[in-house]
Amino acid sequence: MTDRIHVEGIEAYGYHGMIAEERVLGQTLVVDLSVDCDLRRVGLSDRMEDSISYVELEAIARAVVEDTPCQLIEAVAEAIAERILKLPLAQGVRVKVAKPRVPHPGVRGRVSVEITRQKG
Repeated sequence: MTDRIHVEGIEAYGYHGMIAEERVLGQTLVVDLSVDCDLRRVGLSDRMEDSISYVELEAIARAVVEDTPCQLIEAVAEAIAERILKLPLAQGVRVKVAKPRVPHPGVRGRVSVEITRQKG
């Protein structure tokens, strides 16, 4: 499959982390998605019902981040992937979850994880 829908820069506030302050104060996470799906039908029909809505993908990512806190962003990424793969047209997904600001003095930049999952 070479067709993909990309949604990048989804920001949501959650309470994920190993450090106590992260789980109490919370922080913004940034999610990027690439969903493998066959876009030929929607390309020919020009009908939204033949595709996966960007709005739906954003809503899934936001709901997971804002839902039950996890200790690790790896678990957040896995939960997002699982929900997206339940969509009928989704065949695979790449999920990147980033913490733009880590409450650790030794880390100046962002940290992130990226996973790839396939249906079946």
